[in-house]
Amino acid sequence: MTQIVRGAAVQASSVTLDPAATTDKACELIREAGRNSADVVVFSECFIPAYPSWFQFLPPVSPELTDLNVRLFNNSIDVPGPETAKLSEAARNADCYVVIGVCERSQTNSGSLFNTQLFFGPDGRLLGKHQKLTPTGYERMVHWGGWGDTLTVIDTPFGPLSALACSENSNPLAGFDVVSRGPRVHAMSWPPHFIMSAEGAPPLADISLLTARHFALLSKAFVISACGVIDRPFYKELAGLAGNPEADLTAGITDGGAVIVSPGSEVIAGQLGAGVEGIIYADMDLDVWVKMKLLQDFAGHYNRPDVFTLEVNRHPSHYEAPKTV
Repeated sequence: MTQIVRGAAVQASSVTLDPAATTDKACELIREAGRNSADVVVFSECFIPAYPSWFQFLPPVSPELTDLNVRLFNNSIDVPGPETAKLSEAARNADCYVVIGVCERSQTNSGSLFNTQLFFGPDGRLLGKHQKLTPTGYERMVHWGGWGDTLTVIDTPFGPLSALACSENSNPLAGFDVVSRGPRVHAMSWPPHFIMSAEGAPPLADISLLTARHFALLSKAFVISACGVIDRPFYKELAGLAGNPEADLTAGITDGGAVIVSPGSEVIAGQLGAGVEGIIYADMDLDVWVKMKLLQDFAGHYNRPDVFTLEVNRHPSHYEAPKTV
């Protein structure tokens, strides 16, 4: 019998550096998606409390940027914590799976943050998390790289659910680790925008679309790609911190771009336009996954494990005290 799963990609702005308000906003969006019969709801990168986009506008050693970094640390969330409890309740009320990006304070190293995606189940349980393996560019000033034990794939009644954050969806090895576990639905979380240093680089919305279509073709999964939107009131504050309060820092920036893609790389919902907040939906027919897998299964018959192997360290040693004699 054909199984239909309804996917939802959220495109919304954070209430920057206000974890309580942003969590409340996320919970309302989850409930809205639930009222529209969503089975899987995906949010953007670092949605709670915000993606640290100020690195693109302030000098890296300026007092203004340092103060924002401190605010980010103080307003990042503990996992589990009060924010995850609210998200759990919202997922349970909406009866859906949720994947959401957060800035997570490390539980073992109190001065470190992770760029994390959290998985919640329809029963409200926090099912797992994925910590972005390699922060991109300036993100490394605030985010620590994650570990192999958080390359998480969740078992669901409709098959495996996986997630990767932003550019690591283009990482061939991280991607294949996920692909090898046969996801039927894959969640991507992207920031509102990312100013590329390379001349002629396309807007992030173009890159995220290309990445989503490629990953769908590679994995044969349905890809739910959630993109952020600029928090315009915060960008006015940021312009003042940058010394030009009248400047429009959003000029020339294309944000957004949420999309849902089929296993054959066809766009079946979106892209949602720049500056637009909303939720896009797609009814995902899992028989399409089967049809595409029968043609090309890179985790099975269309691969050569006798030629190619991938080793993943899922048991990292973070720190070991010196042995005493």
